[in-house]
Amino acid sequence: MGFLRTVAATSTTTAITAALALNSISPSSTPSHNYKFNKPFSNQLFPSPNRFGLIKNLTNPPSALHMDAKPAPKHDAELPEVMTEFMVDMSCEGCVKAVKNKLQTVNGIQSIDVDLANQVVRVFGSSPVKTMAEALEQTGRKARLIGQGLPGDALISAAVAEFKGPQIFGVVRLAQVSMELTRIEANFSGLSPGKHGWSINESGDLTRGAASTGKVFNQINQLLEEKALGDLGTLEADENGEAFFSGVKKNLKIADLIGRAIAVYEHEDMCDTGLAAAVIARSAGVGENYKKLCTCDGTTIWVATNADYVSSKV
Repeated sequence: MGFLRTVAATSTTTAITAALALNSISPSSTPSHNYKFNKPFSNQLFPSPNRFGLIKNLTNPPSALHMDAKPAPKHDAELPEVMTEFMVDMSCEGCVKAVKNKLQTVNGIQSIDVDLANQVVRVFGSSPVKTMAEALEQTGRKARLIGQGLPGDALISAAVAEFKGPQIFGVVRLAQVSMELTRIEANFSGLSPGKHGWSINESGDLTRGAASTGKVFNQINQLLEEKALGDLGTLEADENGEAFFSGVKKNLKIADLIGRAIAVYEHEDMCDTGLAAAVIARSAGVGENYKKLCTCDGTTIWVATNADYVSSKV
């Protein structure tokens, strides 16, 4: 028999983001974690076990990236730190150096590990996925998200909802950073300029778009709260119809959301039937998106092609 080796997978649904109501954002610290990783993860990626700290003041978010192409997007809050994995088109140590040098200019990144053999870049920090992906693409190399989360912390640690048009396009990524806290990122295009309400709704039924996704998701122990747990607050689209939001949500567990839907509304108070909706699907966590290759007879079963690298469009 031949042998098996692991490489980055050809397909995964790209994972997470979103806006939150201000009274739902947690100002408190999250519990410390003791991270234990087996190969291919490096134990040197995490300088200390308690990296989350306090959620920073929302009125003065840090600049996420020093780039010449365009200004960094404004964030609602500094995100909790997680591991994010990208498949990056690299062929030599020069590629590795270029990738590391560029990522080191991104605020919020604590450590970078590059696996040239498998073309995988692992980043630990608080920077949004969109910011890191844009930095990688600025090196002239194709990159795609293949996993995000904290290994071993949750059975389902990541989820994604993709809006595929024909008018509104976007992606919402969710990552479980602790049992009490979920990190959310969202990017949208095709919206009318101004404020739009959006929410996690009870049903994943898209037969009538957002109108058939039911009520805003809530849990029994949250019924006395002013807003439902699934109320994500307000998206604000710019003059080009693009919106980007990032933040955290307390008491939201990704395992409870799979199969439900995220809906976007025309009005901030969500009084209309909704503009668009997308089902929340499980996405790859850290280390979950690797495929086996067999080279026993010299045949390569899987080869990375340009189709495997998808640039961010929102």
